[in-house]
Amino acid sequence: MSDLSNPIFHDETKAREWLEARIWPNGPTCPHCSNADQSRIKSLQGKAHRAGLYQCAECREQFTVTIKTVFERSKIPLTKWLAALFLLCSSKKGMSTHQMHRMLGISYKSTWFMTHRLREAMRTGGLSPLGGEGKTVEIDETIIGRQEGSPPRKGMSGSQFRNTVLTLVERGGAARSWHVDGTSIGALIPIIRANVAKETAVMTDSASWYKFLNKDGDYASHDTVRHEDKEYGRYEGEKVITTNTVEGFYSIFKRGMKGVYQHCGERHLHRYLAEFDFRYSTRAALGINDVERAEILAKGIVGKRLTYRRPNQAGEAVSR
Repeated sequence: MSDLSNPIFHDETKAREWLEARIWPNGPTCPHCSNADQSRIKSLQGKAHRAGLYQCAECREQFTVTIKTVFERSKIPLTKWLAALFLLCSSKKGMSTHQMHRMLGISYKSTWFMTHRLREAMRTGGLSPLGGEGKTVEIDETIIGRQEGSPPRKGMSGSQFRNTVLTLVERGGAARSWHVDGTSIGALIPIIRANVAKETAVMTDSASWYKFLNKDGDYASHDTVRHEDKEYGRYEGEKVITTNTVEGFYSIFKRGMKGVYQHCGERHLHRYLAEFDFRYSTRAALGINDVERAEILAKGIVGKRLTYRRPNQAGEAVSR
């Protein structure tokens, strides 16, 4: 994490200036009408106005840097928000709400909601497909929830809390994950085809639902590894056929979910997936350090909101 003595974690003015510099690198932009003409935006000064307040001459609306972001209408100091943002970005397997609320000195309820807002900011949409000519995308699915063979909790059926996750990982690139409705061809193949570019070399295990993945010849190749025969990788010329990369992603994800978060309500799983996707896609191996990762997330807060609900009313993710 960035140096805890950094003024942005202790001084509200410094925190606001840091956020403005990331979201508005060329000066304030009105979040109401998108006006970016600096001659038509006025900084409102004086005791009658709170710090960081601007007025747009185009739409006549007032705004601050937090308007139409996940920080909007929050009474939590911006210094605490930035501390939480940096902590979540720099913790490889995440940070529990209990630990963060003790570190930040704010209530568990507020911390729980802060972290879910930040995870919402980590969610991506409208991105171009992974892969492409000369690139490889590994595909796999896994089950999150009660381990096979372990007894269900009292009052719960054995099928509860067993959720299927699909993940695509581009070698040397990003990861994308979805909470999906089982492992049927109909549940998996449309997502894969929409998110993996044509002429990509795709690799999966030998599960039956991937059998027709490349039936139309859209991809450069589709190679499989036979885990049931204890095969985990092989060479064919210079090609390395394996799904070890996506399985490595799942290793980090499962250790985080089991060791840090312990249990995730089904309705929140997509946000936890976004958190692990984000950190993986901005990992140090790609030349991105903790500060740069936090700056990327700061830019991602724009245009996203998450309305407040009490943790126990929203299928709270229990973390210790």
